[in-house]
Amino acid sequence: MLTFTWIGLVAAALIAGEPMPGNSRFRVTVDPDSYKEPITGRVYVVVAKDPEVSDRLRRSLGHQPPTPGKGSPFFGQDVVDLKPGEVALIDVSAVGYPFESLHELPAGEYYVQAIVNVYTRFEREDGHVIWAHRDQWDGQHFNWAPGNLLSAIRKVNLDPISGFDVTLNATEVIPPIEMPADSGWVRRVKIRSDLLSKFWGQPIDIGATLLLPAGYDDHPDVEYPTIYIQGHFSLEPPFGFSTKAIPETESTRQARLLRGLETGFELFQRWEAPDFPRMVAVTFQHPTPFFDDSYAVNSVNNGPYADALITELIPYLEEQFRLIPEGYARLLTGGSTGGYESLSLQVNYPQVFGGAWVFYPDPVDFRRVFTINIYKEQNAFYASGFGFRPLRYAHRLPDGQPVQSVRQLSQLARALGSRGRSGDYLEAWEAAFGPVSDDGYPRPLWDKETGAIDHEVALYWRDHYDLSHRLKQKWTEIGHDLSGKIRIYCGDMDNYYFNLSVSQLEEVLEATRDPYYSGEFVYGRPEKGHGWRPMNYGELIHRMANQVRRNAPPGADVTMWRYR
Repeated sequence: MLTFTWIGLVAAALIAGEPMPGNSRFRVTVDPDSYKEPITGRVYVVVAKDPEVSDRLRRSLGHQPPTPGKGSPFFGQDVVDLKPGEVALIDVSAVGYPFESLHELPAGEYYVQAIVNVYTRFEREDGHVIWAHRDQWDGQHFNWAPGNLLSAIRKVNLDPISGFDVTLNATEVIPPIEMPADSGWVRRVKIRSDLLSKFWGQPIDIGATLLLPAGYDDHPDVEYPTIYIQGHFSLEPPFGFSTKAIPETESTRQARLLRGLETGFELFQRWEAPDFPRMVAVTFQHPTPFFDDSYAVNSVNNGPYADALITELIPYLEEQFRLIPEGYARLLTGGSTGGYESLSLQVNYPQVFGGAWVFYPDPVDFRRVFTINIYKEQNAFYASGFGFRPLRYAHRLPDGQPVQSVRQLSQLARALGSRGRSGDYLEAWEAAFGPVSDDGYPRPLWDKETGAIDHEVALYWRDHYDLSHRLKQKWTEIGHDLSGKIRIYCGDMDNYYFNLSVSQLEEVLEATRDPYYSGEFVYGRPEKGHGWRPMNYGELIHRMANQVRRNAPPGADVTMWRYR
């Protein structure tokens, strides 16, 4: 796919005898009455076909690949020390998505709005000073993050051939996140992390949302096993738990059934049933300045998040909520990002946790990042060895239809932010798994414009975070503590090609001896995509309860939390 610069567009127009692109720009200002301080950050203009603010913001600048009929084009540009009233230009130099340049935007009538993402200055413990979005419990969704700014929506006609000049004034400061209320079932915790605050040179909080079992308050002497659910930032109850039946559309019902899930209300009915295991379910909140969670690892870019979770948050929860403080009673699960996290925590802390149920994980073997072997391939955008250069893809439909190429995903990252600050999952991997660049920002695995892979970075990923590599290299040391604890489930047509990485890991674990890994790999067939599960949450919890009973040490009371 060709990338046209401004000069290239002009030359192409002259050769073809077509009208040359005009001088197109958006002028974005920050209203002095709304914001008083100079801003270092990033300014965006969203160009939408519908006027709905909430829908447009949530689906145009997020972590999801393009969906037919959804999403809006946008364009972004960094600003440094932008004073209120000064103009930030979004013009031909701004990177956009899915249109790389303003001049690719089809002429027509649009609703446009500016977003200003305000960065924070971090003086890190490692000596680097960087600017990035400081999470305000928004889960790194800067498009609705407290303290960021929005302009009013303008309805305009845009024609890149004749050119346009549109002014947008950011006057609205996004208010603080409204925290959901606790209930008899659900409790929320936020604590200051000393480890992370020291690393970042700023106060950093981590948190958890807990789903308590039936009878929790009536049994003050009972301690409970804990299910730690890994995944993206959310303040909603674990497992989607709900005491109310929420109406479903036919499409959402079919999507839920395809993934093998019950509704939150159906889970509630099981959760309070007399024969259901009494366990506590916990989700973590651990956003970083680069993503909505840390991947639950210690990282030179993000800081000691694994240590913070293991040594600060979990002990606090165990003390405050009567959780059994033993490895056999701590269980892990999660899907996608949470799939990698649950397996990583189990592999890196084999005695701390008693088993992991891992669903459709992000790459756990970096010989397959999407379809790329990052150790051997030279370019992430194009496959080699075919006599021509076929595109590599990052996203497909379960029937195999490609939707988003690796090049397009990289363009999305460039449009969302420079220096690894996109807040999207590709650069979240680089922040979590990669080394630090000389400027203090994450060192990219590949060049986002050319696709050229940096093999020094690839080897760093391998030696620190490739879980398949770690298991192969360390099995004689950690295998005894992991045997019987690893179970992995993935669709055979995972939308992100993650089933390929899972298959590589399966080969490694199937070859283990003394001890054999004694777990399971299950693949959904046919055409099961990202999000597929072979069991609903109720069945999963029963399996976890059985694991606790099997692994409990002699003398442990495994009946106290089985009350009716």
